[in-house]
Amino acid sequence: MSYEFIKTEKKGHILIVTMNRPEVYNAVHAEMHQEMSDCWDAFAADQDLWVAVLTGAGDKAFTAGNDLKATASGGSKKTLAPTGFAGLSSRFDLEKPIIAAVNGFAMGGGFETALSCDIILAADTAKFALPEVKVGFFASASGVQRLSRYIGRLAAQELMLTGRTIDAAEALKLGCCNEVLPADQLMTRAMELAEQLCSVSPSSVKATKRILNSMNVAEGLPESLEYSRVVQGDLAQTEDFKEGVQAFVEKRKPNWVNK
Repeated sequence: MSYEFIKTEKKGHILIVTMNRPEVYNAVHAEMHQEMSDCWDAFAADQDLWVAVLTGAGDKAFTAGNDLKATASGGSKKTLAPTGFAGLSSRFDLEKPIIAAVNGFAMGGGFETALSCDIILAADTAKFALPEVKVGFFASASGVQRLSRYIGRLAAQELMLTGRTIDAAEALKLGCCNEVLPADQLMTRAMELAEQLCSVSPSSVKATKRILNSMNVAEGLPESLEYSRVVQGDLAQTEDFKEGVQAFVEKRKPNWVNK
Protein backbone atom coordinates (compact mmCIF):
# COMPACT_ATOMS: atom_id res chain seq x y z
CA MET A 1 0.00 0.00 0.00
CA SER A 2 1.48 3.34 -1.10
CA TYR A 3 -0.10 6.66 -0.20
CA GLU A 4 0.77 10.36 -0.15
CA PHE A 5 -0.73 11.45 3.16
CA ILE A 6 -0.41 8.30 5.28
CA LYS A 7 2.33 5.72 5.76
CA THR A 8 1.74 2.01 6.20
CA GLU A 9 4.02 -0.75 7.43
CA LYS A 10 3.38 -4.45 7.94
CA LYS A 11 4.98 -6.34 10.82
CA GLY A 12 3.80 -9.93 10.77
CA HIS A 13 0.04 -9.85 11.24
CA ILE A 14 0.10 -6.19 12.33
CA LEU A 15 -0.51 -3.15 10.12
CA ILE A 16 0.93 0.16 11.36
CA VAL A 17 -0.83 3.20 9.88
CA THR A 18 0.70 6.65 10.42
CA MET A 19 -1.20 9.81 9.55
CA ASN A 20 1.54 11.75 7.80
CA ARG A 21 0.93 15.48 7.51
CA PRO A 22 3.06 16.67 10.44
CA GLU A 23 3.39 20.16 8.96
CA VAL A 24 -0.34 20.68 9.72
CA TYR A 25 -0.43 18.47 12.82
CA ASN A 26 -1.74 15.55 10.74
CA ALA A 27 -5.00 17.41 10.03
CA VAL A 28 -7.24 15.42 7.70
CA HIS A 29 -8.42 16.86 4.40
CA ALA A 30 -10.56 15.21 1.71
CA GLU A 31 -7.70 13.44 -0.04
CA MET A 32 -6.42 12.00 3.23
CA HIS A 33 -9.93 10.80 4.14
CA GLN A 34 -10.02 8.90 0.85
CA GLU A 35 -6.58 7.37 1.39
CA MET A 36 -7.48 6.22 4.90
CA SER A 37 -10.76 4.73 3.73
CA ASP A 38 -8.90 2.82 1.03
CA CYS A 39 -6.29 1.70 3.58
CA TRP A 40 -8.94 0.27 5.92
CA ASP A 41 -10.65 -1.46 2.98
CA ALA A 42 -7.35 -3.14 2.11
CA PHE A 43 -6.73 -4.02 5.77
CA ALA A 44 -10.15 -5.67 6.02
CA ALA A 45 -9.53 -7.71 2.87
CA ASP A 46 -6.02 -8.94 3.75
CA GLN A 47 -6.28 -12.33 5.47
CA ASP A 48 -2.71 -12.03 6.77
CA LEU A 49 -3.40 -8.81 8.67
CA TRP A 50 -5.19 -9.29 12.00
CA VAL A 51 -4.61 -6.07 13.97
CA ALA A 52 -3.84 -2.44 13.14
CA VAL A 53 -2.09 0.31 15.09
CA LEU A 54 -2.98 3.88 14.16
CA THR A 55 -0.78 6.84 15.14
CA GLY A 56 0.38 10.24 13.91
CA ALA A 57 3.69 11.43 12.48
CA GLY A 58 5.89 13.56 14.74
CA ASP A 59 5.65 14.09 18.47
CA LYS A 60 3.10 16.91 18.54
CA ALA A 61 -0.15 15.46 17.26
CA PHE A 62 -2.10 12.28 16.72
CA THR A 63 -4.26 14.42 14.45
CA ALA A 64 -5.67 17.93 14.78
CA GLY A 65 -8.85 16.63 13.16
CA ASN A 66 -10.56 18.35 10.27
CA ASP A 67 -8.29 20.56 8.16
CA LEU A 68 -10.25 23.79 8.55
CA LYS A 69 -7.97 25.72 6.23
CA ALA A 70 -8.69 23.22 3.48
CA THR A 71 -12.40 23.46 4.32
CA ALA A 72 -12.28 27.26 4.15
CA SER A 73 -10.45 27.26 0.82
CA GLY A 74 -12.93 24.88 -0.79
CA GLY A 75 -10.15 23.76 -3.10
CA SER A 76 -10.79 20.02 -3.17
CA LYS A 77 -13.53 18.46 -5.25
CA LYS A 78 -13.40 15.24 -3.24
CA THR A 79 -15.95 14.54 -0.54
CA LEU A 80 -15.88 12.58 2.69
CA ALA A 81 -15.91 8.83 2.05
CA PRO A 82 -19.09 6.93 3.04
CA THR A 83 -17.00 5.25 5.74
CA GLY A 84 -16.77 8.59 7.56
CA PHE A 85 -14.02 10.64 9.15
CA ALA A 86 -10.59 9.05 8.59
CA GLY A 87 -12.44 6.20 6.89
CA LEU A 88 -13.55 4.94 10.32
CA SER A 89 -16.32 6.90 12.02
CA SER A 90 -19.11 5.39 9.89
CA ARG A 91 -17.50 1.98 9.28
CA PHE A 92 -19.56 -0.77 10.93
CA ASP A 93 -18.35 -3.87 9.09
CA LEU A 94 -14.68 -4.00 10.08
CA GLU A 95 -14.12 -7.12 12.18
CA LYS A 96 -10.45 -6.56 12.99
CA PRO A 97 -9.29 -4.50 16.00
CA ILE A 98 -7.54 -1.15 15.70
CA ILE A 99 -5.36 0.28 18.48
CA ALA A 100 -5.11 4.07 18.56
CA ALA A 101 -1.66 5.17 19.78
CA VAL A 102 -2.36 8.81 20.58
CA ASN A 103 1.08 10.39 20.51
CA GLY A 104 0.05 14.06 20.90
CA PHE A 105 -3.09 16.12 20.79
CA ALA A 106 -6.25 14.57 19.37
CA MET A 107 -8.64 17.39 18.63
CA GLY A 108 -12.12 17.30 17.15
CA GLY A 109 -12.09 14.73 14.39
CA GLY A 110 -8.80 13.49 15.82
CA PHE A 111 -10.51 12.56 19.08
CA GLU A 112 -13.40 11.08 17.07
CA THR A 113 -10.92 9.00 15.07
CA ALA A 114 -9.45 7.61 18.30
CA LEU A 115 -12.95 6.91 19.62
CA SER A 116 -13.67 4.98 16.40
CA CYS A 117 -10.84 2.59 17.25
CA ASP A 118 -11.18 -0.34 19.65
CA ILE A 119 -8.45 0.43 22.19
CA ILE A 120 -6.96 3.85 22.96
CA LEU A 121 -3.43 4.20 24.34
CA ALA A 122 -2.24 7.71 25.12
CA ALA A 123 1.16 9.26 25.61
CA ASP A 124 1.42 11.29 28.82
CA THR A 125 1.79 14.33 26.55
CA ALA A 126 -1.52 13.66 24.77
CA LYS A 127 -4.45 16.06 24.95
CA PHE A 128 -8.05 15.46 23.93
CA ALA A 129 -10.91 17.78 23.01
CA LEU A 130 -14.06 18.10 20.96
CA PRO A 131 -13.64 21.85 20.37
CA GLU A 132 -15.96 22.11 17.37
CA VAL A 133 -18.36 24.47 19.17
CA LYS A 134 -15.52 27.01 19.34
CA VAL A 135 -15.36 27.26 15.55
CA GLY A 136 -19.04 26.96 14.61
CA PHE A 137 -19.19 23.18 14.12
CA PHE A 138 -20.27 20.30 16.35
CA ALA A 139 -18.77 16.85 16.85
CA SER A 140 -20.75 15.27 14.01
CA ALA A 141 -18.26 12.50 13.11
CA SER A 142 -19.49 10.25 15.96
CA GLY A 143 -18.05 12.29 18.83
CA VAL A 144 -21.47 13.14 20.25
CA GLN A 145 -22.61 9.54 20.04
CA ARG A 146 -19.46 7.67 21.01
CA LEU A 147 -18.20 9.85 23.85
CA SER A 148 -21.60 9.88 25.53
CA ARG A 149 -21.74 6.09 25.27
CA TYR A 150 -18.19 5.49 26.48
CA ILE A 151 -17.83 7.82 29.46
CA GLY A 152 -21.43 8.64 30.36
CA ARG A 153 -23.67 11.42 29.20
CA LEU A 154 -23.07 14.03 31.92
CA ALA A 155 -19.27 14.03 31.60
CA ALA A 156 -19.50 13.90 27.81
CA GLN A 157 -21.97 16.78 27.63
CA GLU A 158 -19.67 19.04 29.63
CA LEU A 159 -16.75 18.31 27.28
CA MET A 160 -18.81 18.66 24.10
CA LEU A 161 -20.69 21.82 25.08
CA THR A 162 -17.64 23.69 26.38
CA GLY A 163 -15.11 22.30 23.93
CA ARG A 164 -12.47 22.29 26.66
CA THR A 165 -9.23 20.36 26.41
CA ILE A 166 -8.29 17.59 28.84
CA ASP A 167 -4.86 16.10 29.42
CA ALA A 168 -4.03 12.40 29.34
CA ALA A 169 -4.43 11.95 33.09
CA GLU A 170 -7.97 13.35 33.07
CA ALA A 171 -8.77 11.37 29.92
CA LEU A 172 -7.80 8.17 31.74
CA LYS A 173 -9.81 9.14 34.82
CA LEU A 174 -12.92 9.83 32.69
CA GLY A 175 -12.49 6.64 30.67
CA CYS A 176 -11.52 8.30 27.38
CA CYS A 177 -8.49 6.02 27.02
CA ASN A 178 -7.36 2.61 28.26
CA GLU A 179 -3.84 3.44 29.38
CA VAL A 180 -1.36 6.33 29.62
CA LEU A 181 2.32 5.76 28.86
CA PRO A 182 5.48 7.87 28.77
CA ALA A 183 5.69 9.21 25.23
CA ASP A 184 8.83 7.23 24.41
CA GLN A 185 7.11 3.98 25.42
CA LEU A 186 3.82 4.48 23.57
CA MET A 187 4.54 2.59 20.36
CA THR A 188 6.37 -0.18 22.20
CA ARG A 189 3.30 -0.74 24.34
CA ALA A 190 1.00 -0.49 21.31
CA MET A 191 2.99 -3.18 19.53
CA GLU A 192 3.03 -5.37 22.64
CA LEU A 193 -0.73 -5.11 22.85
CA ALA A 194 -1.09 -5.77 19.12
CA GLU A 195 1.04 -8.92 19.52
CA GLN A 196 -1.16 -9.97 22.43
CA LEU A 197 -4.22 -9.59 20.20
CA CYS A 198 -2.44 -11.67 17.56
CA SER A 199 -1.84 -14.45 20.08
CA VAL A 200 -5.54 -15.18 20.49
CA SER A 201 -7.87 -16.65 17.87
CA PRO A 202 -8.36 -14.13 15.05
CA SER A 203 -11.64 -15.86 14.21
CA SER A 204 -12.84 -15.33 17.78
CA VAL A 205 -11.78 -11.67 17.71
CA LYS A 206 -13.70 -11.17 14.48
CA ALA A 207 -16.75 -12.85 15.97
CA THR A 208 -16.54 -10.57 19.00
CA LYS A 209 -16.27 -7.46 16.84
CA ARG A 210 -19.17 -8.67 14.70
CA ILE A 211 -21.36 -8.62 17.79
CA LEU A 212 -20.00 -5.24 18.90
CA ASN A 213 -20.73 -3.85 15.43
CA SER A 214 -24.24 -5.27 15.57
CA MET A 215 -24.77 -3.56 18.93
CA ASN A 216 -23.82 -0.21 17.38
CA VAL A 217 -26.32 -0.84 14.60
CA ALA A 218 -29.02 -1.96 17.04
CA GLU A 219 -28.46 1.19 19.10
CA GLY A 220 -29.11 3.28 16.01
CA LEU A 221 -25.59 4.67 15.63
CA PRO A 222 -25.64 4.64 11.79
CA GLU A 223 -28.95 6.50 11.73
CA SER A 224 -27.74 8.97 14.35
CA LEU A 225 -24.62 9.69 12.29
CA GLU A 226 -26.75 10.20 9.20
CA TYR A 227 -28.87 12.68 11.16
CA SER A 228 -25.67 14.40 12.32
CA ARG A 229 -24.81 15.02 8.67
CA VAL A 230 -28.26 16.57 8.13
CA VAL A 231 -27.85 18.82 11.18
CA GLN A 232 -24.30 19.73 10.12
CA GLY A 233 -25.71 20.72 6.73
CA ASP A 234 -28.23 22.99 8.45
CA LEU A 235 -25.49 24.43 10.65
CA ALA A 236 -23.36 25.16 7.59
CA GLN A 237 -26.01 27.64 6.42
CA THR A 238 -25.71 29.79 9.54
CA GLU A 239 -23.68 32.98 9.88
CA ASP A 240 -22.00 31.54 12.97
CA PHE A 241 -20.65 28.60 10.96
CA LYS A 242 -19.09 30.89 8.35
CA GLU A 243 -17.74 33.20 11.07
CA GLY A 244 -16.21 30.33 13.02
CA VAL A 245 -14.22 29.00 10.08
CA GLN A 246 -13.13 32.48 8.98
CA ALA A 247 -12.06 33.45 12.48
CA PHE A 248 -10.01 30.26 12.79
CA VAL A 249 -8.22 30.95 9.51
CA GLU A 250 -7.61 34.59 10.50
CA LYS A 251 -6.51 33.56 14.02
CA ARG A 252 -8.93 35.86 15.81
CA LYS A 253 -11.77 35.56 18.28
CA PRO A 254 -15.12 34.79 16.56
CA ASN A 255 -17.95 37.33 16.67
CA TRP A 256 -20.99 35.13 17.23
CA VAL A 257 -24.45 36.44 16.23
CA ASN A 258 -26.58 33.36 17.05
CA LYS A 259 -28.06 33.05 13.56
